[in-house]
Amino acid sequence: MDKLKRVLSGRDVEEPSGLAEVIDATSLGWGTRVKGFVACFAIGCLCSILGSCLLWIPKKGLVLFAVFYTLGNIASIGSTMFLMGPMKQLKRMFEPTRLIATIVMLLCVILTLCSAFWWRKAGLALLFCILQFFAMAW
Repeated sequence: MDKLKRVLSGRDVEEPSGLAEVIDATSLGWGTRVKGFVACFAIGCLCSILGSCLLWIPKKGLVLFAVFYTLGNIASIGSTMFLMGPMKQLKRMFEPTRLIATIVMLLCVILTLCSAFWWRKAGLALLFCILQFFAMAW
């Protein structure tokens, strides 16, 4: 709308910068954004449900649950990046009111994967999954 106003008023003498052209060329349309959001969110939900089903497998179930639950959370967070864009999502995540919850959630994601793969402590992985849930809800 601003561009139309500039053209009609005769002030459209500025050339678009190279960065503006790149941003315009790589931005997604609204329909594509919604499709990306739905697909990524569905994958996140599927991973979380699959992790819950794998919880009951003897010996490795708790580790598989932790990994798939964490991947589901990452995919769900990634899905909102389709709607608002990655930079706006990151800016909102690190706003002062959300900073503590974001740090706790990211720390729990890392600690969940470390406890599942590196330390091989299923109880810690479950604890960090629970903390992930509370940090996401916070």
